[in-house]
Amino acid sequence: MKIAFFDTKPYDKPYFDKYGEERGVEFKYYETKLNEDTVELASGADGVCVFVNDTVNAAVIDRLSEMGIKLVALRCAGFNNVDMKSAYGRVHVLRVPAYSPYAVAEHAMAMLLTSVRRIHKAYIRTRDFNFSLSGLCGFDLHGKTVGVVGTGKIGRAFINICQGFGMKVLAYDKYPAELAGCEYVSMEELLARSDVISLHCPLTEETYHLIDGEAIEMCKKGVVILNTSRGALIDAEALLSGIKSRKVGAACLDVYEEESELFFEDFSGHILEDDTLARLISMPNVIVTSHQAFLTEEALSNIAEITVDNIVNFLSNKGCKNELCHRCTGSDGCSGTSLG
Repeated sequence: MKIAFFDTKPYDKPYFDKYGEERGVEFKYYETKLNEDTVELASGADGVCVFVNDTVNAAVIDRLSEMGIKLVALRCAGFNNVDMKSAYGRVHVLRVPAYSPYAVAEHAMAMLLTSVRRIHKAYIRTRDFNFSLSGLCGFDLHGKTVGVVGTGKIGRAFINICQGFGMKVLAYDKYPAELAGCEYVSMEELLARSDVISLHCPLTEETYHLIDGEAIEMCKKGVVILNTSRGALIDAEALLSGIKSRKVGAACLDVYEEESELFFEDFSGHILEDDTLARLISMPNVIVTSHQAFLTEEALSNIAEITVDNIVNFLSNKGCKNELCHRCTGSDGCSGTSLG
């Protein structure tokens, strides 16, 4: 089984080599991202393996289909970078629905604690032997209200952490689950009552710019906004305006809506051309990490193992429970999840 592996990073190879060798999958690694210009690199492969910033649009799917490639293996949970309508009936799309919800949830809490207790500023100061406490006053999380948008596995893991800190939890989800100590409310009520808002929902047409200027106006003054899900859940310009007007007290972003050409790369010797991101990073109450919430040893191992299993099961005609379909009818060998 030969798989063209796009957008390869050094931390990917050890885990995919391990499980690939165990299960008879050969990966051809490419540092470049998959898009219309690079899709030819997949020629002769049985499938492609892609990540969050690879482009699997209609043109790419057309070419994959022409080359006889029927498999797109996502090594992530989100699939907003795949044109699922174009893929239907032509290319099978597999994903990793859960690899380590704890990794992402713990990173969200780490960013929150860093922000509200000014740990990042204290670290920089003490490196210069400045031990002043001026400007470092934070606030207790205990007793505060956190609004969690999306109560899937990651959202529930984050809720458990927040409850451990003694926080009151509000939640919004189109499909509520039975969660102890969690109050489901409308999105409008969540915005109005929350001291902290954390996003853990997928990016869809419905959730695009979920946090926009109008939503920010509904929030409490000084609200802290966390996003470890997908960048385009937040209108970055509206967030910047909210920060400048002091409506938003702090923002912790592991994702950014225009990150595809920036995150995972080193631009330290270059001028950042994205003015919005540059202005956000320059704000003293904004913390940006480069889509690293998933990056733990446990998560990387799970991602590789599940992705390889998905590939083996599909190419061995065993069916794959992690397949996604725009409009699944149970035909054409599909045994996965319908999106229609």
